[in-house]
Amino acid sequence: MSNNLQSKTILVGVCGGIAAYKVCALVSKLVQSGADVHVMMTKSATEFVAPLSFETLSRNRVTVDMFDRNYTYEVEHVSYAKRADAVIIAPATANVIAKLACGIADDFLTTTVLACKCPILFAPAMNTAMMENPITTENINKLVARGFTPIYGGSGYLACGDVGSGRMAEPDELYKALDSVFAVKRDLLGKTVLITSGATRTNIDPVRFLSNRSSGKMGYALACAAYNRGAKVIYIHGYTNNFTLPSDWITESVSTTKELLAAVKKYYKSADISVLAAAPCDYDITPSAQKIKAQSLTLEFSKADDVAGWLGKNKCGKLVIFAAETENGESNALLKLKNKNADLAVLNDVTAKNAGFDTDTNIVTLITAGNQERLSLMTKREVAEIVLDRIVAL
Repeated sequence: MSNNLQSKTILVGVCGGIAAYKVCALVSKLVQSGADVHVMMTKSATEFVAPLSFETLSRNRVTVDMFDRNYTYEVEHVSYAKRADAVIIAPATANVIAKLACGIADDFLTTTVLACKCPILFAPAMNTAMMENPITTENINKLVARGFTPIYGGSGYLACGDVGSGRMAEPDELYKALDSVFAVKRDLLGKTVLITSGATRTNIDPVRFLSNRSSGKMGYALACAAYNRGAKVIYIHGYTNNFTLPSDWITESVSTTKELLAAVKKYYKSADISVLAAAPCDYDITPSAQKIKAQSLTLEFSKADDVAGWLGKNKCGKLVIFAAETENGESNALLKLKNKNADLAVLNDVTAKNAGFDTDTNIVTLITAGNQERLSLMTKREVAEIVLDRIVAL
């Protein structure tokens, strides 16, 4: 375990959501790391996990009631805020996110958080429709604009039976995010990083298209990592999972590979580092104006625009490319590195378990002209940090 959290005072705010039980594991891990952990719970949260559980794990009293008289007198929420080195709210419900975005302080948790001047992290967790509601998105963006850091979980099965976004990040992810607060690098301060993410499509007819399995998770992880390291982020994305984007990112949504290239041409001159993590559709076709109903079908495709090739010929800064391969990975990626005039290639063997498209983890090999570095299985955010480390060092 990291020593970054040793002797740090961490406030953990627990809201009323089914994921509250997972926070027990986070509190335990923080205590094992030497942190002084104080848990604050909303009254709704106590319906899911008893305060005694957190008191046992944290070895500190849990505070729920703003007006509890059975405790040593002090202006307690202010005292907590002054002592805190960091705050994490998990699960962060739509209700509490909305309160904090509007400055409402009507219980111990919200009052304390509004009095804090330390880093504040929050892990949104709610029903998919609530998560994707424009009001929730706006509230999250308000918090991000004020310096709060969101930690998102992946899409999946929710307690309500829906499948989609809204799951709380796992305890290990929350722990790593807190740990990174005290080990944060600011080596991209003053730099602009352009990142492409997600899949593009080629339309075949009004109802069909050719694309790939990219979810955009790797590109989004890279953008978040660069942003946290101080960079100005230009985020150009095709079809991705429904990520919430900070309001101070420059963002552009594209559908086709041609549109992706046009967006790159629009912004590339201002980028110190360009990371092409998108998975463009490599082939193009003139689509049928009407739905094709033939019993058999032959389609003739041509090569689509080469975004990496164009940028390699015209780059103004460092260039990182991704190579998704199924065989002869190292040799293919090394050839792509040379042909695209890139500084670093990130090789993905998309046949490997828990790696490649639409997973939260990855196994990659980092390839430069003189070196190959194979990384073990890790989260895409961890991969992103190492990719940025290596490109900064070049």
